Order: sequence, then C-alpha cells, then structure tokens
Amino acid sequence: MKKKIRFYQSINTKIVFVIVLLLVFALQLIGANFITQIERQLIANFQEDRQVQMSFLESTILPYLEIEESGEQSEVDPEQEIGDLLTEFSGSGITDLQVVDSELIVLGTSDTTQQNIVGQLSDDVDLRQAQITENSIPRQVIDQVTQNRRWKMVEPVFSSGEESQFLGAILMESNIESVYTQISQITLIFLQSSAVAIVLSLILANMVSRALTKPIKEMQIQTRQIAEGDYSGTLKVYGEDELGQLAGSINDLSDDVADAQELIDAERRRLDSVLTHMTDGVVATDRRGKIMIINEMAQLMLDRTQEDALGQNLLSVLDIEEEITLRRILEKQDEMLVNSKQNGIPIILRASFSLIQRESGFISGIVCVLHDVTEQERIEEERKQFVSNVSHELRTPLTSMRSYIEALADGAWQDPDLAPRFLEVTQNETDRMIRMIQDLLHLSRIDSGKSSLNLEIVDLTEMLDHVLNRFDMLIHSAEYEGKNHQIKKDILQESVFVEVDPDRIIQVLDNIMNNAIKYSPDGGTIIGKMEKRADTVLISIRDEGMGIPKSDISKIFSRFYRVDRARSRAMGGSGLGLAISKEVVEQHGGRIWAESTEGKGTTFYLSLPYVPYEEEEWE
Repeated sequence: MKKKIRFYQSINTKIVFVIVLLLVFALQLIGANFITQIERQLIANFQEDRQVQMSFLESTILPYLEIEESGEQSEVDPEQEIGDLLTEFSGSGITDLQVVDSELIVLGTSDTTQQNIVGQLSDDVDLRQAQITENSIPRQVIDQVTQNRRWKMVEPVFSSGEESQFLGAILMESNIESVYTQISQITLIFLQSSAVAIVLSLILANMVSRALTKPIKEMQIQTRQIAEGDYSGTLKVYGEDELGQLAGSINDLSDDVADAQELIDAERRRLDSVLTHMTDGVVATDRRGKIMIINEMAQLMLDRTQEDALGQNLLSVLDIEEEITLRRILEKQDEMLVNSKQNGIPIILRASFSLIQRESGFISGIVCVLHDVTEQERIEEERKQFVSNVSHELRTPLTSMRSYIEALADGAWQDPDLAPRFLEVTQNETDRMIRMIQDLLHLSRIDSGKSSLNLEIVDLTEMLDHVLNRFDMLIHSAEYEGKNHQIKKDILQESVFVEVDPDRIIQVLDNIMNNAIKYSPDGGTIIGKMEKRADTVLISIRDEGMGIPKSDISKIFSRFYRVDRARSRAMGGSGLGLAISKEVVEQHGGRIWAESTEGKGTTFYLSLPYVPYEEEEWE
C-alpha cells in the first residue's frame, strides 16, 4: 500500500529547503560582513575628511589666533576674518563651527542664528576638556532636537614657535547621519538583491531538486512494483552519474529478482505438488510449535481441516501434550506413535520430528512427518499372535505325544490293550500337526505369491450340488454318528459356468460345510443356496449352530482365531481353515463373509465373478 508523503516530508522540499537555507546563511554571512565593512569604511572616510578639513581650518585660523593672542594692532581684524572663514567653511555637511581663544571666549561661529554667543565664554564641556588635556576630542553625539547623529570634533590650536602655547580651540560638528542613511540604503539594496536571489534560487533549487528527485521517484515506483511482484517495468537511465548507475542496478536487480522469484515459484509448486501427493502427512510449525503448513494427507490422518489446524499447537493437534513436551522434541527429536482417527476409523501414526535450523543455529520451526503404520502394527501384532498361536498349537500335540511316548517307553508298549491305543493317539496328533504345517505352507505360498491357480471353466451349479450330496452322505457315516443333521439344497436349475480352480473352490466349500456340521446341534438343518446376479454368483451356506458374537464376526477369517477355543480344539480344528478360504476366494477375485445371530446360527457367503457365455461361443 502506497503511503502518502506530506509536503514537508518530501525529499524535493528538503533539497529546496537545504539549498535556500545555505543561500540565506551565505547571504547573511556575506551581508553582515559587507555591511559592517561598508559602515566602517564610510565612517572612516567621513572622519578622515573631517580631520582633513579640521587640519586645513586649523592652519588657516592659526595666524589669526596668534594675532588675537598677542594683542598687537594689525590691519586685519582677526575676529572678522575668523567669522568670514567659518561662514565659508560651513557647507559640505558641517552643521556648526566655533573658534575660541585661549580663554574659551567665542571668537566666531558659522551658525548665523547663534551670533550672540560671539565674545562670550563658551560653556561647551569638550572645549573645556581640550583646554585641560590639550588633546583632540572626536566623538559622536545625538542632536537633542532632531535626534540625528552628529560627529563632534574639538581641536586645540597651539602656537608654531619652539614653545607651544595654547592659543584656542576649534569645535566642528558635522552631520554623520547621512552616512548611516547611506549605509541603510546600501543595506536595503542588499536585502532586496538577496530577496531576488532567494526567489531565483528557489526556482533554480526546485528545478535542480526535480531533476534529482524525478529518477528517485521512478526508482521508488519501480521498487514498489518489484515488491508487489511486478517485474515488467524498466527504469530510464538519465546519465552515467550515481543515479544513473543506481537505476541500472535496479533494472538488473529487477531481472535477477524476477528470475529468482520464478525459480522460487517453480520450487514452491514442486514442493506443493510433492506435499499434496505424498502418502505421508507433513506438518510444519514455527519455533513456538504453532502449525504453519499442513498437507492434505496430514489433514486426512488427523481428521482436521486446514482452517482448524493452522495456528494450533502441534502437540494439542496430535493429542500428545501429556506424553511429550516441545522442549524434548527440540532436544531429542524422538519418534513416537500417535493414535488418531481417519473417517471415524482408528489408525496408528508414527510421528517423526526434525528441526528447521538456520546456519547460525537458530531454530525457526519443526517439521513433523506422519506415517500411517496401522497396517504395519496390525501385521506385527498378527505376527506375534501367529507365533504365539503356532507355538501353542504345536505344543499341545507335542506334549500329548511326549506323554504317550514316555508311557510306552516306561513299558506300556508291552500292554496289548494300552499300546495300540497310545500309538493311535500319537498317530492322530502327528497327522494333526502335519495338516497344520501343510495349511501353514499353503498360506505361506499364497502370501509370497507362489501359489498359482489351475483355472478351468466349470459348472458351479454342478460343483455345489456335488459337494452338498457328498456331505449328505457323510453325515450318515460313522464319523458323524449320533448327529441327525439335514442338508437342504436351494440351487439353480441351470448351469452357471465360471473360471476357477475347482480343487481350491471345493476345499473352501468343504471347509465351510465342515464348520457348519461341527458347530450345528443334533438335528440341525444346513441349507446350501445359490443365486445368480448381474456379474457374480452368490453361494450361501446357513447352519443352526451356536452362532458367532457380533464383536467376533470381523475376526473369524484371521489365522488361528477361534470363537470357542476349547470346543474348536476338541473338534480337531486348527483355526486356519477360514483364513485359507479367504485367501483362495480373494485369489479368484471374489469375496467371502459371514452373517450370524448368536444362538441362532451363521450364514457364510461366497461371491465369485461370473461372465455369462453365449451359446455361439461354444459352437
């Protein structure tokens, strides 16, 4: 925003003011010295002229005073001659001339109005002083009537003989006011000339100032445009002086800043793109821990909008204020796990901290990188659980086998009744462990991507019918003796051809049917149903067993997970069947899930992709 500059704050005004002030100061200095010197010179000339006149008058009057002092008879009347001489001398600025004898008796005066004082004793103080001191007395006096300044001189007159004798004195008063009037006129002329010079200097200074400030103003406008991000302007270079070089430097600076800004903008866009498309969340703060930057992924991870997060304390946003302090982060930059929610789903984040530090060591902020480790933590937890379950599952049969083998080693092998039974238990536990290891190897191959499918186009309707018929026969065998289950079929009457690995899909169906039979009460009914939808085939197997608690529905496809561990182990289950079924179905691009009501039964759903085949394709 352009700030308005007042008139007196303008550099143009300051330059004009400085130039005029310097001129006035110079004129004052010159004028004071000039007027003083003129005054001294004029007064000195005036006094010198009067002194010359006084000397001439003294030499002229001296013979008459000598005659007057000697008292001798002469053809010449001294008083008359003196009077005539004074009358002739009274011009040229002389206002009054008086001559007195040695007794201070006035012999003559130039003032025609004061002729009555001739022959009288003078009462002038300076004449009396001259008689006493016998020295010339010049001084300036003020006329009591006109208040004008006058120059008064009293010159004693001495005889010309070897012995100087005081013969009398001459009093001269002249109008020195004319000198001061002349000085005043000179001063007035000087002041008028100074005023004209000041006015002209104002005009000239303004022209000079504008010539200086015009490129400065252009530089000001250009630098403001540069500050606002407009680098298109170019300054006009008026010369090769300092201002011209400065204008050229600003033009070069504008080009350099434009290039630098373009580079910064490109880097900022690149950084924004990186931050936007990062799979990790990034949060940057100032040195006090207030959030300044947060990318979209961090907003999703922390379930906060940018408006909610900016300006907030990082520790409060991460909800770790009670676990760690900002000082510890600045000192240690420890990593830590943070619990959060994404779209209402709990997630686990690993927060890594690093400092934004200048070369001087000053810490200007903190960068926090958030990585979603929910899946890693889940896998790690499952791995620990898996190791624990495998160890537990293997320890149970191994402990049983060890007990029976120790009994046989202690002599039970010789007992014809116990030995076969002990060996049968040992063999069953061995078969159980082999089946478990085979299931684990199967899962391992699926996890590593080494398990391939032998795909064939099969009639899924026929396959499901075959599996249900087979289990309908099995429930009447000795293995399921004492359980009066019923298997009902609700399958399609038409053939539905799908591309699957028949052995794997039969394994999945067998596993689901086995679980349905095992967990259904005596006399329970198991219903196998098949539906055809737009692009999938849906198979469902429903039992009337004990059901699965709602909290366990999402866990039943986990490895070694059992709803009722004691009962499942008693029935020979390893806890891997449903996990293998899920992996096999997902290999085929399908989906498996369960719905259950505790105490009323469970329904397993198997959905496989289905592409209808036209009859022409089989011709």
